[in-house]
Amino acid sequence: MSKNTELISKSLEKRHRSEKRFRFFGILGIGTAVIFLITILSSIFVEGKGAFKSTFIQLEINFDQEIIDPNKTNNPEEFKFANYKLLINDALKNYFPEVKDRKTFRDLSVFISSAAEQNLMKLAMENIEIIGESKKIWLLASSTIDVIHKNPQMENFLEEDRLINNIQMSWFNALKKNGDIKFGLNTNFLSNADSTEPEQAGILGSMLGSFFTLLVTLLLCFPVAVASGVFLEELAPKNKFTDFIEININNLAAVPSIIFGLLGLAIFLNVMHLPRSAPIVGGMVLALMTLPTIIISTRASLKAVPPSIREAAIGLGATKFQAVTHHVLPQSMPGILTGTIIGMSQALGESAPLLMIGMVAFIVDIPGSLTDSATVLPVQIYLWKSTAARGFVELTAAGIMVLLTFLVIMNSVAVFVRQKFEKKW
Repeated sequence: MSKNTELISKSLEKRHRSEKRFRFFGILGIGTAVIFLITILSSIFVEGKGAFKSTFIQLEINFDQEIIDPNKTNNPEEFKFANYKLLINDALKNYFPEVKDRKTFRDLSVFISSAAEQNLMKLAMENIEIIGESKKIWLLASSTIDVIHKNPQMENFLEEDRLINNIQMSWFNALKKNGDIKFGLNTNFLSNADSTEPEQAGILGSMLGSFFTLLVTLLLCFPVAVASGVFLEELAPKNKFTDFIEININNLAAVPSIIFGLLGLAIFLNVMHLPRSAPIVGGMVLALMTLPTIIISTRASLKAVPPSIREAAIGLGATKFQAVTHHVLPQSMPGILTGTIIGMSQALGESAPLLMIGMVAFIVDIPGSLTDSATVLPVQIYLWKSTAARGFVELTAAGIMVLLTFLVIMNSVAVFVRQKFEKKW
């Protein structure tokens, strides 16, 4: 008896040690994953937070009437044709009177972004009384100056390792000493589309492109996927044909997303001749990709409803179709919506299928409809990352922050829907 007790005791000790090892490795794995996640998110935040602020330079602008309104019409529409670049150049020459020759002045003129001309035009059109007066204006600096301003350590770099030469560095230091350079909110990032100039590039165009694309995806795949799931799970006869369809639906859920892009390129563009790089085509491609996910989640949600619900409805005289649509489907809707939101968040993060249908194009206009040329958030991030200019590095990280924000919101909504409306049977 004592021998058996000893064997049992040793066996228990061995099992307890195994359990402790398993628990240790599980905690170690989770801890490692959390550390990597924190590291990645921290690096993205540190790199991307700079994109939400821009550098501005203060200059005294003389709104010369001979340049803005030489005919003295006082018509704001005539102000559009004025040479506002000349106003900025005159202000720079007045600030740095020592700059005389044309070559040196070219180095000075790169301090101000070309977007400043548009801002001066809007200011003159909205304030006619400013014509003929001089006023100190904060103008948007170029991306080169913005990078230097955001990275003070660059001031100590050798000239060949810096983005600006020594003379330009002396002008930059003069502006800092006089308090005529500062940081301000980068409104362009959230109000503009893409641009070749980092300080003018924004994410609004790709955000609207993603919105229109996901709208088409949702409108196409949700009703079709729910109807397919209901038919296969509740109404279709169980035979070899339906088994074949079920197997292929499960297989489609594991197909690489780029395959759906090739399918969209072959059918929607080459055969149907739909507009390239348009949200309507992107939505159709993503709908094909998302369909299996929603069908599978629909069937799983329908299976979770107890058979007694169906039997009670049929026992009271309802047809099988009525029992499903009036009783079973409403009870399974929380699970269906959860699967739909997760499927849509997956579609939001996709870029490979959209690259195949041309949504990688450089789009400077904000899309206004489903057929306008557009890009989406993941593709916009890809475009910025593949650009050599230093100013696009922080825009890439900021774009990732925006994309992650939308993904977190969508997944949080999915969790809320599941917890709020889920029923315990």
